[in-house]
Amino acid sequence: MTRFQRLAAATTAATFILIAVGGLVRATDSGLGCPDWPRCFGKLVPPAELHAWIEHSHRLVASVIIVLVAVLAVAAWRTGEARSVRWATVGAVALVLGQALLGAIVVWRKLEADSVTLHLATALALLALLELVTFRSRWPARDRDEPAAGDSASPTAGGGASRAAGDGRSRRFARLTMVGAGLVYAQMLVGSTVTGHDAGLAFPDFPLMDGRLLPDLTLTTAKLQVLHRGLAMVVGVVVVLIWLRARRTQWTHPTVTRLAGYASGLVVVQIALGVANVWNRLSALTVVPHLAVGSLLWGVMFLLALHASRFTGSGQRDPAEPEPAPRRSARQAAGAYFLLTKPRIIELLLVTTVPAMFIAERGVPPLWLVAATLAGGSLSAASANTINCYLDRDIDQVMARTARRPLPTHRVDPADALRFGVVLGVAGFVWLWATVNLLSAALATAAILFYVFVYTIGLKRRSTQNIVIGGAAGAVPVLVGWSAVTGTVQLPALVLFAIIFYWTPPHFWALSLKYREDYAAAGVPMLPVVRGSRETSHQILYYTLLLVAVTLLLYPAGRMGTIYLTAALTLGGVFVWRAVQLWRDASGQRAIRLFSFSNRYLALLFAAMAVDAVLRVHG
Repeated sequence: MTRFQRLAAATTAATFILIAVGGLVRATDSGLGCPDWPRCFGKLVPPAELHAWIEHSHRLVASVIIVLVAVLAVAAWRTGEARSVRWATVGAVALVLGQALLGAIVVWRKLEADSVTLHLATALALLALLELVTFRSRWPARDRDEPAAGDSASPTAGGGASRAAGDGRSRRFARLTMVGAGLVYAQMLVGSTVTGHDAGLAFPDFPLMDGRLLPDLTLTTAKLQVLHRGLAMVVGVVVVLIWLRARRTQWTHPTVTRLAGYASGLVVVQIALGVANVWNRLSALTVVPHLAVGSLLWGVMFLLALHASRFTGSGQRDPAEPEPAPRRSARQAAGAYFLLTKPRIIELLLVTTVPAMFIAERGVPPLWLVAATLAGGSLSAASANTINCYLDRDIDQVMARTARRPLPTHRVDPADALRFGVVLGVAGFVWLWATVNLLSAALATAAILFYVFVYTIGLKRRSTQNIVIGGAAGAVPVLVGWSAVTGTVQLPALVLFAIIFYWTPPHFWALSLKYREDYAAAGVPMLPVVRGSRETSHQILYYTLLLVAVTLLLYPAGRMGTIYLTAALTLGGVFVWRAVQLWRDASGQRAIRLFSFSNRYLALLFAAMAVDAVLRVHG
């Protein structure tokens, strides 16, 4: 990318941030935090009041955008960009100045609904225009008479007919993307109108409306809410249809199909956030992401329309695009992304989360809380596992055990895998914060960061203690479950954390004993590779004894009963016996048996915790 292209991309990203901050202003009722304009309570620096500073931050970001757009326009003319790009930057200057004026009018008119909606409409138009500048500076418009890449100058009659049919399908697809982008834009403005007329809770239930499918529409607020929900369904269907058609007809244009896939995912998230808005009574925790995701969806759809208009039109690849990936069905693609998340590891983490909630509740916690915690925990764990797959893709293709994962087999593009992992992590944090509490969200996100930066990047390829220290990330779900119920982290939760922490080394070292040659080939300093099988079997026995001791600490710390104590002693005794067997014969066969038993051990131990907690309460 040239300097101008980077500047254009940065200005576009900053405009998106401006829209998100505007959503924060609306969600927190800070629109009149500064009741005058351009000053705030007659001063340049606002008073020490939260709403004033939220509104003032919106104005500061807007000022930065004005400067960036002005610099972009000057750069376009000085660097000799294409004529269409130069005049587009002039239009952006006019739009950003109009946007600033509309911001003043919004304040002067005390947040009048129509002026607020026009303010958002201008901001979204500015975002699209800046995307156009960025796009055209990199990919100039193709002349109408210019043949698409790969077209023959003198086609045969049959070839010409085939290409004409392909061009027709591509033109229809490009028009469909424009319709989809227009619907998203309209939906954003309808949503702003709903907010401006305080119609967000015209019906406090979902999917019904006042308990009915056909509500009373005598009130304006009711009509607006019905329009908003109905149009959301139409947008969802159209965007998903665009993605399906792109996969079927535009697979030779990977950027087009990728953007269509992003839009399809975003529209699902957007609808889910809309439902959460109703359930959470328009909490800022869901209102702000709702506007941000909606704005991002608009940006992606507009960019998709640009790409469809520029690149489609031929069944052959445009040289400006990357090579297309092999064709896969939607089911195959979804399966590849699903495998990136390492679902079996997620299952194991969830097995420990639910019993922790039972012990914290001293009985059965609310089922909705359990479901919300598991959903958020699954998203966070999937994020960590996906990013781990991205970072370890070079060693995964060397190891026989991991060589068939989606990235080594090229079923998923690495950049897409990284974006998928980041989106999962953000979604997990937002979900847990909105439905559970901030502490649970922070703990789950801290586990992602620890697993990625401390274990995967920092320790895995450098230290034999990688799995010992890195195992702390896998122990965090019990803290998430405990804090979901209590809002705090108490002593029993720390003991549960220690149980997982001390269980991880014998569990994973047993697996690494079996696949020692794999780790040696990949250059990963696992303990069996560096210290040998004999020393590893000794360490497994030591950590197993520590694990059993820690499980007994939960009996007094968690006020557990006979059921748990019996399970801890029995299961612990079997674990120690198997570890002793491995110590005597450190073969791969005994190692994999111990590994398999360690999974059953953890599941049965935590199940005993849950049963003990429930039966003791009922007793």
